[in-house]
Amino acid sequence: MTETTVLCVDADEQERARTSAALSATEGVTSTGCGSVAAAEQRLSAAAFDCLVTEYTLPDGTGLDVVAAARETQPDMGCVLFTDTPFADIDTSETPHAVVDHLTKETEADYEYLPALVQRVATARTHTAYPLPPDEEARLAALAAYDLPGLAATAAFDRLTELASRQFDVRFAFVGLVDAHEERFVSCYGAEWDSLPRQDTVCTYAILEDDVMVVEDVAEDPRFAANEVLPSLEIRSYAGAPVTAPTGEPLGMFCVLDDEPRRYTDAERESLRLFAAEAGEQLELRRRVATAEGAS
Repeated sequence: MTETTVLCVDADEQERARTSAALSATEGVTSTGCGSVAAAEQRLSAAAFDCLVTEYTLPDGTGLDVVAAARETQPDMGCVLFTDTPFADIDTSETPHAVVDHLTKETEADYEYLPALVQRVATARTHTAYPLPPDEEARLAALAAYDLPGLAATAAFDRLTELASRQFDVRFAFVGLVDAHEERFVSCYGAEWDSLPRQDTVCTYAILEDDVMVVEDVAEDPRFAANEVLPSLEIRSYAGAPVTAPTGEPLGMFCVLDDEPRRYTDAERESLRLFAAEAGEQLELRRRVATAEGAS
């Protein structure tokens, strides 16, 4: 049986011991404990864990501060807030993009359920741990309006990605729409990618930004160090600008990628914004045409 390692963070020594005992009593689960954000950061930098279980209120911050630290060192780590604090009282604006399970510790049954929750979170972490925009529901609703037949066969997008590849002198360029569970490529120059699981794409993180996102060396970025898909596709550097709906929701990204590390100047970033704006206008044009044809 594969061992599930857990970092348990709680300032109350008795509560921490109780939580650790509940976890360690389960076959295949081992728990290590500490009592503060600072101590947790030290543990996280020194060792890898499969799951984090943390109280919300800590002497030097909150459990969400620990979650943020965990995401820096191990982006796909499963995280559980096991706390006396009701969910309604938790300030989720501290880490708006984090995916965290919440379990209120009220009865002995909660301690008995915790190990099963930890094992589920640890097992499914690659499917649940990628960050979500705070307006994800509205973003997906806006994206649905652009789910048009034949969209990926549109020559205008192919011309844009080919031009971008030549202008930036990179191996790949694409227009990708980030759906609920995958990124679908409207056009992809330099490769024949149709779609990728969302957790495997750099764009999953890029749509959280309001502007151009550049990763000069994907292999050196902790968010992607454990990603096996990117090196298999020979993706080493990334630059992407958001493709947005007229109402502002990010639908996806216009991206240029290369098989070696590289930097992007301010002028190149501005050019990428223009490519993304043109892709957004092409999407909107096709949505309006399809709407008009449906109404006629």
